[in-house]
Amino acid sequence: MPHLALTPEVLILVAERFKALAEPARLHILARLRPGEMTVTELVDQTALGQANVSKHLQLLHTLGFVSRRKDGLFVYYALADKGVFQLCDIMCGRLEVEMKARHRLLAR
Repeated sequence: MPHLALTPEVLILVAERFKALAEPARLHILARLRPGEMTVTELVDQTALGQANVSKHLQLLHTLGFVSRRKDGLFVYYALADKGVFQLCDIMCGRLEVEMKARHRLLAR
């Protein structure tokens, strides 16, 4: 896999994406979209976030290329555009699991 040179411009773009993923509500939305596309109403029901809040987060996730959207009649369906985001989540969750087990072992002594 080719690697981009880490120029200041590229680092800014990378930081923008990590910043977007640092918001728990956005991670929740992405997790709900993992099985397949959903409307804003469905996401509101499944996340317990407000409609305006879900729409705001979806707009940013769409702008950054994490989700795609398609219109079908009166409905707009959102789907994951970049399933690679879960590779990052799996790496982070794996690291957290290792750290938590190590802390638990230390506390158990």
